[in-house]
Amino acid sequence: MNKQLKIALVAHDNRKADMVEWAEYNAEMLSQHKLICTGTTGRLIKEAFDRRGIDVEITCMNSGPMGGDAEIAALVVRHQIDLAVFLIDDLNPQPHEADIQMLLRQCRVHNVPIACNRYSADLMITSHLWDVDTYKPSEPRYIKFERE
Repeated sequence: MNKQLKIALVAHDNRKADMVEWAEYNAEMLSQHKLICTGTTGRLIKEAFDRRGIDVEITCMNSGPMGGDAEIAALVVRHQIDLAVFLIDDLNPQPHEADIQMLLRQCRVHNVPIACNRYSADLMITSHLWDVDTYKPSEPRYIKFERE
């Protein structure tokens, strides 16, 4: 991939092991980009990369419950995130559910691809469209639909 992306990585506690494993699997590709992570997720990925001698730029926000999801959502709104990977724990309630929904919503509203499982994350980061200069995703259109 020729373009350097700003990739947000977020994982709930019960999904952090999955995120670290995914990041290690994709370390060579991820090391070419700027990673913006919620606090603990970023620390765990950095530790895993350090153990393997992989140099990568990681910016850590607060942890999710302390506002990290909201900080990343703000970056999405300012068009400072190209791709988000958010491994959500769908089996347990989260105390910061409103922030989670806000991040997901802002990605949808601002047309930022967001992967919520490893398979979709793999498909998104390997897309050839990142390097096609002529490809411009269309902006979402919110037009009232009139039923007849």
